[in-house]
Amino acid sequence: MNVDVLNESGVDADVVELTRLCRFVMRRMRLHPATELCVRLVDPDTMAVLNEKWMGKTGPTDVLSFPMDELSPGREGDEEPEGYLGDIALCPQVAQQQAPAAGHTTKDEVDLLTVHGILHLLGYDHAEPAEHKEMFSLQGRLLVEWQRAALGQDPETS
Repeated sequence: MNVDVLNESGVDADVVELTRLCRFVMRRMRLHPATELCVRLVDPDTMAVLNEKWMGKTGPTDVLSFPMDELSPGREGDEEPEGYLGDIALCPQVAQQQAPAAGHTTKDEVDLLTVHGILHLLGYDHAEPAEHKEMFSLQGRLLVEWQRAALGQDPETS
């Protein structure tokens, strides 16, 4: 899996760890090994421009997803979908502001937003209650699996 994490945010970020997280989620979602993804960590001003242009909203947001080949999760026994998954823009400064209210660290918030962004690229949404329940349940499960993997309790960590 080809994952590029570009840090244009002006704050320190562990791009190697974020790359590993992206690959982990992509494998869990049964995407083809040749699938590509780009994550851009951006500053609040850049995020505000993107949010205005693509969502029609003012000010910076935490994460935006831009799907490309409209891939969906693979299914057991089926051939894995292949292509360019898309791009994610994530603002670590907004994540840092949100983290205390969520009761976790900035790193945990960035991880959550990364998984959230990937799920959006795969067609998940949370506009309706049933969609919200499905997406956030899957997001939570993936984050728990990732945390176990990071602690060395899962052989599929890289």
